[in-house]
Amino acid sequence: MYTDIQQETLDISWFFTDNEDLGFVASGGGKLPASVTQSANNNELIGFFFKSLPASSNIVINPNLNNIISSSADERYLAYFINMAEKGLFAFDKTVSNRFSDPQYHLVAGPVTPLKFADLPFKIKDIISQTKLNGEIGMELDISLIT
Repeated sequence: MYTDIQQETLDISWFFTDNEDLGFVASGGGKLPASVTQSANNNELIGFFFKSLPASSNIVINPNLNNIISSSADERYLAYFINMAEKGLFAFDKTVSNRFSDPQYHLVAGPVTPLKFADLPFKIKDIISQTKLNGEIGMELDISLIT
């Protein structure tokens, strides 16, 4: 379980689906969906799974990124988002870091060839299906739409 203090002070990686595609989120000190807070172990298991996948897609960096974030999108900032997008996940970051209750995130990088939810192993699919976006993955993410 992730406490409110952990959520506010850590940049926790978590994952979701819209039942077709998959998303990766860097929390930036934001409130996590209830399905993620309930089991840090499940979240870590999913994280290990995705980190172990080989790169399988070219990626596209959000062309509006420098207009969204206050600092420049340099290689250091982009590295982890690119890594996850190369594995087929849409990679999001918190738009305003450390604003705990703000549900707004933005796409940093996306895959040209997305990994599909249907292609995941059953155990991973079972866990990630608990964190579902009501709608399609786009350029912005409002996590209040995640159940």
